Amino acid sequence: MTNEFIHFEKISRKTWQNLHRKTTPPLSQTELNSIKSFNDKISLQDVTDVYLPLTNLIQIYKRSKEDLAFSKGIFLQKASKRQPFIIGVSGSVAVGKSTTSRLLQILLSRTFSNATVELVTTDGFLYPNAYLQKQNLLKRKGFPESYNMELLLDFLDNIKNGQNFQIPVYSHEIYDIVPDEKQSVTAADFVIVEGINVFQNPQNERLYMTDFFDFSIYVDAEVKNIETWYLDRFKKLLTLAKEDPTNYYHPFTSQPENEVMKFAQNVWKSINLVNLQDYIEPTRNRAEIILHKTENHMIDEIYLKK
Repeated sequence: MTNEFIHFEKISRKTWQNLHRKTTPPLSQTELNSIKSFNDKISLQDVTDVYLPLTNLIQIYKRSKEDLAFSKGIFLQKASKRQPFIIGVSGSVAVGKSTTSRLLQILLSRTFSNATVELVTTDGFLYPNAYLQKQNLLKRKGFPESYNMELLLDFLDNIKNGQNFQIPVYSHEIYDIVPDEKQSVTAADFVIVEGINVFQNPQNERLYMTDFFDFSIYVDAEVKNIETWYLDRFKKLLTLAKEDPTNYYHPFTSQPENEVMKFAQNVWKSINLVNLQDYIEPTRNRAEIILHKTENHMIDEIYLKK
């Protein structure tokens, strides 16, 4: 075990799944299929073994947060106001963060009766392509400097204080921010914030985004596996783009497949891998829990902060 994990408890899947009394997952296989990203493999067994105990753990953190807020209120002699419980989900591109986040959204809304759960991805905080181009940052898209971190912090601050907020919308089809479209985010009971940059600290700021989170998850896997998943996903995106001329990937569909895949491999090596090694993975130990995946997307180990 490297020093990085010195303050984590390593738990095998077998041990982890026994930490929760077995219950039926509160969703069907059809629902699970509808929320998983198209290159992700996740089964109802994973929901029972991994995600139900995780939901249970989040329940413990939420209770302890409420107890602390209540005691603090007594100490300060003022009523504590209700705040959303904010969960950060990070990890590499193509590692399965979106599936984890969407699944948690369903599980939390069904575990806590009448709970409202908002899901936000930080893609919406990327600067529009036109701006990135002007700043000569288009090739650095996804790197820390390509995000409007000020707006992201502003969003987190407002939500934390119980105020609703409107954020930009990003589309993978056009590979850009959608002009004149906004997502209204309410300060729900739970707000899940998912993205490759959610544990990073904004440039030259004294503030960590993790300061806003009540719980945080890092989805982890070996680099060679993530690369395979990234290339698989790229292939699937091409198939989807075939019939749609407005799709960013459409022009690639008329090129020889081996050339396109060579291009994708180059994008992985020169952009995504660099971003992972320099900016994403170094934030892994800021997570409360690390879910480690094997090559078939199965979670085999869980690391919980001591």
